[in-house]
Amino acid sequence: MSKFILQPSAVTGIPSKYSTETNLVHADEFLNEVNDVAPPIHVSTTFRYPRDPSKLIAAKDLPLEDADSHVYSRLSSPSTARLEALLSSHLNGYAIVYSSGVAAFHAALVHLNPRQLSGSLFYHGCHGVADIHSRLTGMKQIPLDCPVEDLQPGDVVHLETPLNPLGTAFDIKYYADRAHSRGAILMVDSTFAPPPLQDPFEFGADIVMHSGSKYIGGHSDMLAGVLVTRDIKTRWKLWDERLYLGGVMGNLEAWLGTRSARTLEMRVLRQSENATKLVGWLSEELGKEGSVIGGVVENVKHASLQEEEWVRKQMKGGFGPVFGIE
Repeated sequence: MSKFILQPSAVTGIPSKYSTETNLVHADEFLNEVNDVAPPIHVSTTFRYPRDPSKLIAAKDLPLEDADSHVYSRLSSPSTARLEALLSSHLNGYAIVYSSGVAAFHAALVHLNPRQLSGSLFYHGCHGVADIHSRLTGMKQIPLDCPVEDLQPGDVVHLETPLNPLGTAFDIKYYADRAHSRGAILMVDSTFAPPPLQDPFEFGADIVMHSGSKYIGGHSDMLAGVLVTRDIKTRWKLWDERLYLGGVMGNLEAWLGTRSARTLEMRVLRQSENATKLVGWLSEELGKEGSVIGGVVENVKHASLQEEEWVRKQMKGGFGPVFGIE
């Protein structure tokens, strides 16, 4: 079995010495159990016990870190294990995949169980999940920019940046400092700016979320959600809770995600470059008297048009591929 790249970096979170492009191609290589160059589609829900009786291990004694010890696909499968290895490498933490972005958000709320959720502008599906969680647990929802004194230990600040669908950015470090000064937790939805555009962990995020249906998938043919943490204990707790919440990614979707992740960096960088050029052109046309664009567009919104110094520091790899027009 190959131990090519990410036996250390995908499983233990140790940074790889290889480029991100190389990691996205080879980070799951140590999990390859066949001679196929392209990962096969594993659709089995159950897996055989070893034929050698000496290798039989009680389920309670199975090593969690052994990605080859598949028992039941709600626990793990070859396809999801490979995708999680790739994403752990690329997202700079321990990645857990889910059946959708809202499933990932739900899993985070169940795990953190905050008394208060601070957030205003974020994906409408997550607002729906938050409303259900509030109904079931009494969780109070307060604005993102509430007085900092309103935040309490264990509260969750949920920040989506760049914002869907406007493409505007929020200062991750600012909200991380606010949250941490009160003992609260910052969760960042970085769906619209995956690495290499930005790394929320670099600016103080505690948990990073992605709807993998967007850029990780990239082909409009799969639903996926991802939670990423830098804490190994949190990783295994999320993994255990996913077993019972049931928001497990399907095997076919995991295979599609692995296929798509190979080209993630190349796709995102090109989309970012094209969107930024288009935004610049639209913005320039709006300033011209008699412009056709000015007759149909009133305003363009995108992080590249924001003038704050932190924007370029935070999004040093480029701006999000999505922008808004009014």
